[in-house]
Amino acid sequence: MTFAINREENILRFTIKRPEIRNAINHEVIDGLEKLVSTVHNDSTIQFVVITGEGDEAFCSGGDLSIFHGLHTAHEAFPMLDRMASVLYNVATLPVPVIALVNGHAVGGGCEIATACDFRLVSSKAKAGFIQGSLAITSGWGGGTYLLEKLARQDIAMHMLCESKPYAADALLEKGWATQVYDGDKEQALQSFLIEMTQVEASVHRAYKQMLIRKWIGQNLLGQIKEEVKNCSLLWEAEEHHKAVQKFLSRKK
Repeated sequence: MTFAINREENILRFTIKRPEIRNAINHEVIDGLEKLVSTVHNDSTIQFVVITGEGDEAFCSGGDLSIFHGLHTAHEAFPMLDRMASVLYNVATLPVPVIALVNGHAVGGGCEIATACDFRLVSSKAKAGFIQGSLAITSGWGGGTYLLEKLARQDIAMHMLCESKPYAADALLEKGWATQVYDGDKEQALQSFLIEMTQVEASVHRAYKQMLIRKWIGQNLLGQIKEEVKNCSLLWEAEEHHKAVQKFLSRKK
């Protein structure tokens, strides 16, 4: 199994379990995220959702290019991009706080997943960034839209997107992307982060989350994400992207 969903008291945890390829996303992991969403909506006793990766090296390295590089045209790429963007929107709009426990590097689509969460607890050894530009595409799962929405300064968000590089944890904290940076054990960091929030009634958390969701519905955030998906699919079929992917895969070999 390439993912695990575990409940620890009132916390539902989703773990990407592909450490051998830096927890890259495949179709089965997307299936798992859909199952996560369904589980939360069917259980009102869940208070928090945590998303993390197995191991210490990677939170998530984005889409598994060994699988998705077989998509060549916009028509072929769009269904995969649109499905994951829809799943990620459903994760972002879960009725409870969602925490990205960034245990290792979060690049490309992995950075998009973390950005869609409400909080990002980042290991001091981790790096994160929207590196999609190095493959001649944009973010395609909604991550660019989330970044522009969530960072206080639009110029910093645009700079992160346009530089297309990973940043160290201290820089991510300075830019406002990381909620907290932690040293040492990720479980202790999570427990410390949640300790005061767990003293507040879960109904309060859900009410505050609904405020955020209403805001996003009012500004048609999903529609903006769909435009991001469409634009990415058009860039996906360009020769520049396919050349960049082949170069990347050859370098890995």
